Amino acid sequence: MAMEDVAGTSAWVVSRSSHVKVDSLDKDFCYDHLAVGLKEALQNDKSALDADRLQSYTGCQLREMLKWPSPLPLEDERARLMHEVGLELERSFGGKAANLVKASGNSALSLVSLVTKHFPGFRDHSLYKGHQVFFNKRAQIFVADLWNAFKGKGFGAFHDISSITIFADYIVPAVLRQLGILKYSLSLSDSVDSNREIGSGSEEETEIRASSIYAVEKAKELLKSKYGKQVLSLELDLWLWCCGVKNPSLKHHRTLSIYY
Repeated sequence: MAMEDVAGTSAWVVSRSSHVKVDSLDKDFCYDHLAVGLKEALQNDKSALDADRLQSYTGCQLREMLKWPSPLPLEDERARLMHEVGLELERSFGGKAANLVKASGNSALSLVSLVTKHFPGFRDHSLYKGHQVFFNKRAQIFVADLWNAFKGKGFGAFHDISSITIFADYIVPAVLRQLGILKYSLSLSDSVDSNREIGSGSEEETEIRASSIYAVEKAKELLKSKYGKQVLSLELDLWLWCCGVKNPSLKHHRTLSIYY
């Protein structure tokens, strides 16, 4: 299957965006710090993430919100993306994310399309050998988080949730590689195992992400044909991701990106 076709199956905003880890950055900052920090901020101030407030945060203020002692990876860019989200929510959706979700008509694909249309920071794509490849990882995970949080009901009721693929970042490919499902070339293996940074949007990064999506889709087919098990890609993603975070010695590719 052509690379553009593999990634095209994902055609699909915000949970695991903290999973950027590069040697020159703070290695200890991870998803848990982001999730706990945002949860505590909302518990202390219910308006902390309102559309108007999102437009005013500086990188330093975001760091303070997360109670992190040193500059965050891509700190100023994170703040800029918060401004972008707050401004567009106010301009097009009455300042409420709920209105964005309602506009999707209970369609996962429609919601991904709305997110990528209105919020440029979620247009996760690469140029691969002359072809534009779309992953839209953070847009997809926004949908999946809603589906999980609301148990497939209310704001999480999507009639086409099965259209969501895995959320291609860095943990899932590493687990697939450890399981022997993905095999890297000698040069790529050396880069990953030596903790060398792989450029965002490079051929290597695009192939890692797209091949991970393809591998999990094939695993779904196998589970259904051989064992009669119908599973969602997002369920397999969660299982693989949990396996990965429990293994601190897992070698993964390192890419500085706003799309993870």
